[in-house]
Order: sequence, then structure tokens, then C-alpha cells
Amino acid sequence: MHFYSNGKLLLTGEYLVLDGAKSLALPTKFGQDLVVEKIKESEIIWGSFTSKGDCWFEAVFDLKKLRLINCSFNSNKEGSAEFIAETLLDILKEAKRMNPDFLDTENGFVVKTNLTFPRNWGLGSSSTLINSIASWAKVDAFQLLWNSFKGSGYDIACAQNDSPIFYQIENKKPVVKQVAFNPSFKENLFFVHLNQKQDSKDGIAKFRESGDDFSKEIKRISEISNDFSKTKTVAELNKLIVEHEQIISNIIKLKPVKEKLFSDYNLGEIKSLGAWGGDFVLVTGNEKTPSYFKNKGFETILTYAEMIL
Repeated sequence: MHFYSNGKLLLTGEYLVLDGAKSLALPTKFGQDLVVEKIKESEIIWGSFTSKGDCWFEAVFDLKKLRLINCSFNSNKEGSAEFIAETLLDILKEAKRMNPDFLDTENGFVVKTNLTFPRNWGLGSSSTLINSIASWAKVDAFQLLWNSFKGSGYDIACAQNDSPIFYQIENKKPVVKQVAFNPSFKENLFFVHLNQKQDSKDGIAKFRESGDDFSKEIKRISEISNDFSKTKTVAELNKLIVEHEQIISNIIKLKPVKEKLFSDYNLGEIKSLGAWGGDFVLVTGNEKTPSYFKNKGFETILTYAEMIL
């Protein structure tokens, strides 16, 4: 069995998407696949591979009891092998709780996941995994996400769609609509990686702490999402980016990324994506834009065409 899920970028609505703002999200050309093969042993032998084909995580689970037998993790940075294995086990157990027929077999499985992007890019190594496990288990991916993690679910919607989407939570249910976002000025749009991976859980927790009423901001961000999808010129988009950045900045009490890191950038505007402080930013500019960021030490710069499906 083979499953594939797209990576994701949230273009508008970060944080407020959790409270019902209409957001514009883009599936990426990068993603993760999950390959399942049956074996005779009553075990799940799991291997996770990087975009370069290196195995970064391995685990063996007892199929009957759904418990960890052993694991190893090829990294000295984030988390431990046990933590990753337990998180994975929680997802599998939740999928089985949702569909008791899942993994109800004498024979076990070898499971391999293969990322097509570097793990530190933050394009959705968790969401692509959850979506593919949901497909394998024949359960609802949004429900699996919400039962095992937190989050808005826009990343699951991107995993399942091959074109830009509007994403909104209405009455605690995901509403996904494909949108014809195909700007004529794509050559002026870039995605720059900030050289650090942002934990969206931290960002969401900080946002939740305020407990303020953001209904006006939610309404305006929803309007900006609509306007984003219809922009005809870079100048129009730049205005929307500045307003969007200011609204979110006021809410989460963090400086916009341009003000904080790139105040001398005068070729266009810069917009944070998703949880502020890491991963990619959207940049408007021209042919001089890549060299500006490279001179600042930011080597990972992708054009719109390279990044977006």
C-alpha cells in the first residue's frame, strides 16, 4: 500500500484560523509518502527517512499489544527516540480506537515514510504523517489530528488537496473550498527559510493565553484572505501583507518579521507564515531579492513555482 500527502503553507490567517477566520492555504510540491508492506511477524517495523534517503528514526512495535519494543533516533537535537515513538504510538492507537478493524491482523507490517523536503523546513512532517495514517486506517484525518494533537487542520486540508484552498472552521467542522489563486506576478514571489524550525504548539499556546475577543480581527483577516486571492498586482498584495502583519503583530505582541530582521529590505514586503518566528516567510520582490537574503545568511530561497503545486 502506498499513501502520499502534500506539505502545506498558510498564506493568511495564522493564529486566527483557530477561531474561525477564513484562511488561504497552499499545498506544496513537497510532501511525504507512507509505504506499507505485510510481513509474517506480528510486529510493526517502522522506518522514517529523510529527503536524502537517510533513516532518521526506527522503531519496532508489538502489533497485538500496540506497545513499543525498541527504537532509535538519529539526532542529538529535538526530542528523544522514546518521545517520537510514543507520539507515533498514540496516533496509531487513536486510529485503531476510531476504526477497531485497523491493525486487527495476524501478520504485521513494515512501514516506511519518506519526506521529500528537509525536516527543518516545517512544511508538515506531522500533518502529512497523520493524513497518510488516516488513509491507511480508513478514518477521518481531521478527527485523528484533533484527537491526538491540537491545531486548526488547515495542514490536513492541504495534504488532501492539489490546489490552493480557503480553509475555515465553522461549528467545529472544517470547511474547505478550492480557490483559483494563480497570481500573474508569481515571478515576484519567493519563500525564504529563516534557518530555524518553529514549534507551532508554542505559538498557539501563547496566542491562547490572551483570551481576548478578536471577532473584529477575524472578520478583517477573512476579508484580507479573499482579497489576497484576487490581487492583480504586487502593489495590491504588498498593502494587504502590511495590514495583515500589523493585525497579527498586535494580537500576539511580536514584531513583524520585516521590522525585526529585515528592516533595510526595500524591494518589497515580507510576511510571516503559520507560527511566527521560524520556518518560511513569503517575500515580494524582484530578481535582486535572492541575493539580498543570501547576503544575510539565508540560503534557502524558493520561487513560487518551485514551492507551490
